[in-house]
Amino acid sequence: MKQTIALVDDDRNILTSVSMTLEQEGFTVRTYTDGESALQGLSSRPVDLAVLDIKMPRMDGMELLQRLRQRSSIPVIFLTSKDEEVDELMGLRLGADDYITKPFSQRLLLERIRALLRRNETSKAEGSGATPGGVMVRGDLVLDETKHQCTWKGHDIQLTVTEFLLVKALAARPGMVKSRDQLIDAAYGENIYVDDRTIDSHVKRIRKKFRTGNEEFTQIETLYGIGYRYKEQ
Repeated sequence: MKQTIALVDDDRNILTSVSMTLEQEGFTVRTYTDGESALQGLSSRPVDLAVLDIKMPRMDGMELLQRLRQRSSIPVIFLTSKDEEVDELMGLRLGADDYITKPFSQRLLLERIRALLRRNETSKAEGSGATPGGVMVRGDLVLDETKHQCTWKGHDIQLTVTEFLLVKALAARPGMVKSRDQLIDAAYGENIYVDDRTIDSHVKRIRKKFRTGNEEFTQIETLYGIGYRYKEQ
């Protein structure tokens, strides 16, 4: 079955050229020129991955991402301008899985899309340190990779693909420190360049999600200048 990609951008040249490339690679593509129509379309007809521009009419990419994250954990790639570092960080904090700066090569975008889709499938089907049923239990934390479900003290925690893989990488070996480079490899795969601030932004968002309604969550520890670890229970 073909995987479906949503492209949301008010630049029709980008929509046309990227759509042609993705369709030639075997994807089904849906395009939207503003955030409001995209939200309506994605709510009624879910996709496997969405690529969102930030600056759009009727609803910008930030608000669209926020609205999507209230109902879906589909993988999301943000498109940002070269000088919009603040937007990149804000996008990651809102729940984007990856970002690409404009102008971009279509080959790079295609590689990022494929990598993110692979990660999404892997997070559902495989598990490091998991039981044969695909469930990892670490004290009050339960990760069910086949269902892409995470619970903490019995409460559901809605994680994106990247967030799920980061929690899994840390929880797989409690007490062991993971460097940012190791976490990048775990969440993004090899040969994908992501800088350190991306991991830091994801970890901040993960902590915020776990602490919603439960301020006692202190399991993910920061070791300044080294990395992160999942505290043993």
